[in-house]
Amino acid sequence: MFYDQLPRQAAFSDLADPGLYTPLPDDWVVGTSDIIGSTAAIAAGKYKTVNMIGAAVISAQINGAGGRAFPYVFGGDGAAFAHPPEHAEAAAAALAAVRVWAQAEFGMGLRVGVFPVADIRAAGREVAVARYSVSEGVDYAMFAGGGVSWAEDRMKSGVDTVPEAPAGTQPDLTGLSCRWNHMSARNGTILSLLVQPREGVGAARFAEVAQAVLDVVAHLQRSGHPSPAEGPGFSWPPPGAGLEVTARPPGVSAAKRKRQIMVETAMAWVFLTTRIKLGGFDPAHYQRTVGANADYRKFDDGLKMTIDCDADTVARLRSLLDRAREAGTVVYGMHTQDEAMMTCIVPSIMEDTHVHFIDGAAGGYTQAAVGIKADT
Repeated sequence: MFYDQLPRQAAFSDLADPGLYTPLPDDWVVGTSDIIGSTAAIAAGKYKTVNMIGAAVISAQINGAGGRAFPYVFGGDGAAFAHPPEHAEAAAAALAAVRVWAQAEFGMGLRVGVFPVADIRAAGREVAVARYSVSEGVDYAMFAGGGVSWAEDRMKSGVDTVPEAPAGTQPDLTGLSCRWNHMSARNGTILSLLVQPREGVGAARFAEVAQAVLDVVAHLQRSGHPSPAEGPGFSWPPPGAGLEVTARPPGVSAAKRKRQIMVETAMAWVFLTTRIKLGGFDPAHYQRTVGANADYRKFDDGLKMTIDCDADTVARLRSLLDRAREAGTVVYGMHTQDEAMMTCIVPSIMEDTHVHFIDGAAGGYTQAAVGIKADT
């Protein structure tokens, strides 16, 4: 299969090179999603809800894929992915189910769309992908070529290619959780940064700016990873338990699922606190792997990062990106906050394949995007 054959890149900085990306097959489809009114939701303090819905889009696609690897990317208030043609209908159905769920559980609308790669290319954009290995157990897709952004723009303009699902449709969100504590800035600031090429700017020219950004943050411990090396903290009851109840399986009441979560997390707290091993489960190893597997930076038709850094690094990045913006090369947005947060998809705690999405805990990527909108 196409995606399985792509090499996994070990160095994130190498992915600034457009030559490492491979175009998707012409008959594939790209799926996109975006929360309606996410900026207002963030202003109302619903940070974790916004991230939960964005991660739910990916969770539903992973569960629908039945173990098959496919490219996807988390964007805070939305997500994007790609599938071969034989899975396009199932992907659209999963998107429609998440849309119903988001409205029913949170009263929040979700834009969704599925677009053929052939149509994206006919519009003059490309969808190319690479795989970045963050650990032995997990790799994440990187996108380039502007095609995902084109699909998102079409979706946001009102093009709806996904049929409505019936009321009450429940997506399969098995493994979706948000149990870890927020991660406080160790260096003073959690910075969420979005950098995108201006219309018409070539890939090589943008790559120079992206590499310069990565050079600025290279001095940071673990390149600014917001999670401590030993993994994020955990307390009981977990702060995201109420949200996790909404991802319950069909036929399970909210009260029953909440009881299950309380029991599960109480046991987890005991093991993580005492470091007692049980069978093949090593709590210290699991907690370290959570941090190692976390997705805190990505190329998604641009560069996105949520990093732990100091004020001087923020100032240097702003100076660099202001010059690049004045030169007509990029648009960018940044948002600073005191904490980062994590939303997780954990099919099994016994394997190292669990994935974790990091965003700023007070607006993150959604607020950073406001800066880009003001500049375009």
